Amino acid sequence: MTGQPVAIRARWLVKQFGALTAVNQLDLDVPPGQIYGFLGPNGSGKSTTIRMLCGLLTPTAGVIDVLGLSVPRQAEQLKPDIGYMTQKFSMYGDLSVRQNLEFIADIYSIAKTQRRQRVEHALAQYFLIEQSRQLAATLSGGQRQRLAVAAATLHQPRLLLLDEPTSAVDPSSRRDFWERLFELADGGTTILVSTHYMDEAERCHRIAILDRGVKVADGTPKQLGQDIGMQVFEIETDNPNRARRALAGLHDVFSITQLGIRLRVLVPTHVTGAHDTIAAELVNAGLAANVAIVSPSLEDIFVAATGNNAMVKDAA
Repeated sequence: MTGQPVAIRARWLVKQFGALTAVNQLDLDVPPGQIYGFLGPNGSGKSTTIRMLCGLLTPTAGVIDVLGLSVPRQAEQLKPDIGYMTQKFSMYGDLSVRQNLEFIADIYSIAKTQRRQRVEHALAQYFLIEQSRQLAATLSGGQRQRLAVAAATLHQPRLLLLDEPTSAVDPSSRRDFWERLFELADGGTTILVSTHYMDEAERCHRIAILDRGVKVADGTPKQLGQDIGMQVFEIETDNPNRARRALAGLHDVFSITQLGIRLRVLVPTHVTGAHDTIAAELVNAGLAANVAIVSPSLEDIFVAATGNNAMVKDAA
């Protein structure tokens, strides 16, 4: 993306905590007005990176430019233009929903002539009118999430940083939340969101996959699928466990992931005749199965980039 406008640019970013390297030589280009996703398991460096980007952590090495400002040197100047939503609910539980928003409006020095309008708009936009007098501590998980993002966007930031924002809410609330994110992006807000949910990452315009502090893939979902370097086979059989055991001994099989009665098998693209080899191995094992070449999913891309099946099993 060299030469194109970016909202965030980081080069050779490193963060060490003693002997632990949490982020290792990360290069990052986040386009303006898009949703950019960080995908990776816990401990992959997502939260650490976000905290460095907004100036809460000082990098061990590297250069960060956010909205044209150098971070952390100019982090104070950046604050009015960014919103940050942490993993943990950070609103005041003993204040009502409205009082929390009014307090945030005061922190950001929103003009008194605009405060009431901004708060009323936020309550309506995030479906919190009925809960406006309710104490934040008594809200459900989805309601807390909506209050948190309402607070993070009350001052109309140009950049929104979201650290695993949907980890504690139900699927319906997650879908509603993403609808709000698309509305913000359509309005010109740049959004960086970390997640360990595959279906959420697929919604992003671009995705970076992090693994143990290293960026192992970066691009649009379509680009990542084209660059996977693997043939993907889907196998349907009545006995997927036996099929898995039969195929596990094949030298050229990179990965096998079970999804219900289906198996997803990854084989490097340089291997020829993989379809016939897989089909023959299943016949030799006495299994009736349908073997088809399919397009890679984001789960396949993640496994190919990291060699890690654990997170895919969790997502499935």
